Amino acid sequence: MPQGQPTAVPSDGLTTRQRRNRPLLLVHTGPMKGKSTAAFGLALRGWNQGWDIGVFQFVKSAKWKVGEEAAFRALGELHESTGQGGPVQWHKMGEGWSWSRKAGTEEDHAAAALEGWREIARRIADERHGLYVLDEFTYPLKWGWIDVDEVVEVLVNRPGHQHVVITGRDAPRALVDAADLVVEMTKVKHPMDAGQKGQRGIEW
Repeated sequence: MPQGQPTAVPSDGLTTRQRRNRPLLLVHTGPMKGKSTAAFGLALRGWNQGWDIGVFQFVKSAKWKVGEEAAFRALGELHESTGQGGPVQWHKMGEGWSWSRKAGTEEDHAAAALEGWREIARRIADERHGLYVLDEFTYPLKWGWIDVDEVVEVLVNRPGHQHVVITGRDAPRALVDAADLVVEMTKVKHPMDAGQKGQRGIEW
């Protein structure tokens, strides 16, 4: 992609403009940190374009904090008060549907995760958001809590102009195959290799 130019032009009958503005399915996977960071950077760009941003974090603990949450909630409030950027909704599994909201079996947690996915699927059908960030979403797929084929079908056939970015390790092959952009974060070097634990502003 020299100077942002595609290496090939497909014979798909689309104009350059139509092809450029096609909604994308993006997957950030791999063992190294940075998957969510990159997804939230993308969401920041989308907010600046006025997109409606929907973040859905599939994390085990409702107490788990990331710095981006406070920032994006503030951006949502800024949009409401001034009209700048776009609206933001941040849904952590723990606010409505969560396997951490109460004690339960793995079956209970799986059912809660599935309920979360079904809510996302309903929003996609209703074209609620311009960009969906499904953070750490590969894990309930890996554990078999949510059917991968169902997810792929919903995402591939989503209506309108809705971008979706999914983060997490071990992205299933069917999801990778369906995606338009896949990046794998691989480790070259990490402070933990030298015994240094995570720190504020870097890991959270």
